[in-house]
Amino acid sequence: MSNRKIQMPREVYIDPGIVKDTGDICKSLHLDKKILIVTGEHTYDIGAKPVMDSLDKQGIEWDVIKVNKANYDSVNEVEELITQDTTVIGIGGGKVIDVAKLASHNRGVYFVSMPTTASHDGIVSPLASIKNPNTSTSAKAQSPIAVIADTEIIAQSPFRLLSAGCADLIANFTAIKDWELAHRLKYEPISESAAALSIMSAHLITDNVANIKPNLEASARIVMKSLFSGGMAISIAGSSRPASGSEHLFSHALDKILDKPALHGEQCGIGTILMMYLHGGDWKAIRNSLKAVQAPTTAVELNIPEEDVIDALVMAHKIRPERYTILGDNGISKEAAYELAYKTEVI
Repeated sequence: MSNRKIQMPREVYIDPGIVKDTGDICKSLHLDKKILIVTGEHTYDIGAKPVMDSLDKQGIEWDVIKVNKANYDSVNEVEELITQDTTVIGIGGGKVIDVAKLASHNRGVYFVSMPTTASHDGIVSPLASIKNPNTSTSAKAQSPIAVIADTEIIAQSPFRLLSAGCADLIANFTAIKDWELAHRLKYEPISESAAALSIMSAHLITDNVANIKPNLEASARIVMKSLFSGGMAISIAGSSRPASGSEHLFSHALDKILDKPALHGEQCGIGTILMMYLHGGDWKAIRNSLKAVQAPTTAVELNIPEEDVIDALVMAHKIRPERYTILGDNGISKEAAYELAYKTEVI
């Protein structure tokens, strides 16, 4: 581990209106030969168009592609447009960022991350969540050379997405408890600095829940800074351990069970309530923080059947058997799952 490289962005901009300076930023980083903009249908107008205008002002050549799914077909489509002189800018939510990140990594070119929502912590991390036909996998990719987060654009995105980002960060509390447990019981290596940064990122949310409100640029800035530091923890650790434990296994299990899963962060938030109870921690404080940022805390609020919550709890330990958590090697019984969900008022 001592020889492992830690990737960090060279420059980070978390400011209102910063999207208009994209051309200047690309020039300053010498990323001005050719830009490939990867964006989505909904983020084309609000994010990609101002970037195109900014690049035009600097005389920088650009091309654009829209993607709507985070799968390997999308990654391949983007890769076909990349030459050795290309810099890829991912402008959008998690799916767009992940596709742009992995495609640029596969082709060995620089990647700039430009989130239009603050719904998850993949904005900065060197991992990309890409869907296979049967499951979602974390593929090794690269950290962006730069992060350009326009907090005005992010504040205008649906508050549900910002709320989900908060829930994904609150999940760090149980992720770290699981990592420490695996270190004690399985002697899995742990990075104290990554763990401390992850917990700090979660506290940035729980200490500021009263300040996180819809359509407020300052709220978007708090969440973005927290997501950034959480992503840095993943980079330092070289794995998703600082931000993904049993609560994420529960969410991934729901993804397998449900035809239409809820938002990733929302499912992880409820998973955090459940897993904090198993850890013997203050699960009510977790629930209160989630409520304060308008994140769901029950199966009804998630709009999923109670039986699916139980089934997800029972199968969660099988999702990543190599990742030891509070669920252990054998998981929990259906009876224990019912009691757990009932006592925490998730059902």
